[in-house]
Amino acid sequence: MSTAQERAAALDLVARLKSSYPELPDAPTPDLIDHHRLWAYLKTDHDVGGEPDVAMVYENKQYEMWEHYTYVICEVLAWRGIWLSEERRRIGNVDLGRAMYLGLPYYGRWLLAVARVLAEKHHIGLTELSERMVEVKARYEGGLAGKTLTAEPKFEGDGSRVERNRHHLAAVGKGDPQVFAGAAGRARFEVGDLVVVRELPALFYTRTPEYVRGAVGQIAALAYESPAPEDETWDRPDAQPEWFYVVEFHLSTLWHGYTGIGTDLLRTEIPERWLEPATQSDHLAQKGSS
Repeated sequence: MSTAQERAAALDLVARLKSSYPELPDAPTPDLIDHHRLWAYLKTDHDVGGEPDVAMVYENKQYEMWEHYTYVICEVLAWRGIWLSEERRRIGNVDLGRAMYLGLPYYGRWLLAVARVLAEKHHIGLTELSERMVEVKARYEGGLAGKTLTAEPKFEGDGSRVERNRHHLAAVGKGDPQVFAGAAGRARFEVGDLVVVRELPALFYTRTPEYVRGAVGQIAALAYESPAPEDETWDRPDAQPEWFYVVEFHLSTLWHGYTGIGTDLLRTEIPERWLEPATQSDHLAQKGSS
């Protein structure tokens, strides 16, 4: 179990990470990298919750048309069985590197994921895609200027021969996560149970945020059954469904130096493999460290 102060110190270190730590040379020898810096390098790019940063001004921004189109494209690709939603999240949110993840617009990353999956699964060639980008740029040179956006496809594809993923075929007519109902067996935890979030290595992809790992929480609800994101994102044929839980945490035990109301709560969804039973002494120790 880790304390809120220890988690804050770890996140402070990650926040300093750019391309490399200034005190280390490029391609350092193993003896120059301590455990904490290795952890920071391996941390998934999308897990930025809790890292210190300047305050952001909330703006109720309306989506632009390209953002709407990007969302629809991604939904159609999932509906047609081209990819899984977790696969899209990994490709669009993780397999970019920290600089691109932080530096690109949200739906810009989604759009790159579309291009990448279509190329990787041989639905389009990069040369064809590049040429089409040049054509579209020329078509709207100088901006829209009153023009209507049009796709202008060169041909109509035959979707009947597109290979669908196994999950799509299994979930047709049922939905997700309904397709996994009854497949996980008996839930290990019940509402009201105290749990500790395990501090597992998080390589490449995860949906369990860093700021709750090692913290004590309480099961607020049983959510649904599904393979864990770490397996589902790679479309593993042997991925076993498990229970997902809504876990409740007191903010004062999550954030070192928290100055809000002691009853402030945070709820997040966590798969069963990330949880283990907590004792009452764990709970008391966590409160004492906040």
